[in-house]
Amino acid sequence: MYLSRVELDSKNRRKIRDLTHVGAYHSWVEDSFPDEKGERSRKLWRLDVLRHKTYLLVVSADKPDLFRLEKYGVPGSAATKDYAPFLNRIQAGQYYRFRAVLNPVHSVSNRAEGRGRVYPEVTVRQQMAFLEKRAAANGFELVPGQYTITDRRYVVLKKAGHRPVRLSRVAYEGLLRVQDAASFRDALTHGIGRKKAYGFGMMTVIPIEK
Repeated sequence: MYLSRVELDSKNRRKIRDLTHVGAYHSWVEDSFPDEKGERSRKLWRLDVLRHKTYLLVVSADKPDLFRLEKYGVPGSAATKDYAPFLNRIQAGQYYRFRAVLNPVHSVSNRAEGRGRVYPEVTVRQQMAFLEKRAAANGFELVPGQYTITDRRYVVLKKAGHRPVRLSRVAYEGLLRVQDAASFRDALTHGIGRKKAYGFGMMTVIPIEK
């Protein structure tokens, strides 16, 4: 697994004018892996802001083409590193600072349609509960009182031939403790929740001493 980063060339409005919705970012990420043939591998990605600069982060099974990754980025800012050494050091009982961007939703069954209909979680309480309910299944526990929502908004997804769709985007930060190392590694590399192709599901962590 690889973790890659590139700084978005935000000052060059002409260069990034295509990046008007999350589908455009998805295409940018996919185009950064030109050697993939047939069925494409799953990638995780998200946008982070650090010291007034915006970065695209990508987790992938293969290395991206850094030249293509800089299509909308600052020249020379793309970098990638092997994620495996970090993942292999994860053990149960360790504490980490985390950041995750998720698409909190719930499904309501509809007998007439034969399948559930998906609705966004709209309140802070619902959005917090969404993360809390998924912690154990993804190999971690949230430290009580040490996690919060730092950003909540809607983003737009456009697809050819379809009406634009608004997706609920919620960023969480805080402190967690690993319960099951294998499940936690899977969450870091395969994501949590829905819409992973469109900038959701990625969790990144920084180890801390406790």
